[in-house]
This record gives sequence, structure tokens and C-alpha cells, in this order.
Amino acid sequence: MIHPLPSPSFWRSKPAIALGMLLVIALFYLAREHYGHISQLLPYVILLLCPLMHLFGHHHGGHRQHRDGAQPPGDDDRS
Repeated sequence: MIHPLPSPSFWRSKPAIALGMLLVIALFYLAREHYGHISQLLPYVILLLCPLMHLFGHHHGGHRQHRDGAQPPGDDDRS
């Protein structure tokens, strides 16, 4: 039995790559023109990112209990 090949993802096609490049260029020029406004917001953005980094940097917000007694690898146990 022959299975048809799945169609390639839109994001891997040539029009999507061109669209992504245009979006990056547009965002660059938008940020360049409004740098004075953006630079005033950077301290607040950093402060708002701190709790998010704390949540998602620690196993997606949860500290799981290890019931089998095994300890998670520490910094010195990693290779």
C-alpha cells in the first residue's frame, strides 16, 4: 500500500520564507525609526520578563516532588 507524501509545511515554502524576510526587514526599520520610544520602555520590558523567565526556567513553572527518592542532577553532576 503506497501512502501519499504529506504536503510540505507552509513555513518551509519559498513564499513563506520571502514573507518572513520581509517581516524581519519591516521590523528592523520600524524599530530603527522608533528607537527613542523603544529605548524608554526597555527597563520595564526587562522587569516584566524577569517573572516569566523565572517561571519557564524552572521546569515550566512547577517544582515537582521526586517520590522515588532520586535527586535531580545538580550543577556539579552534569557532564
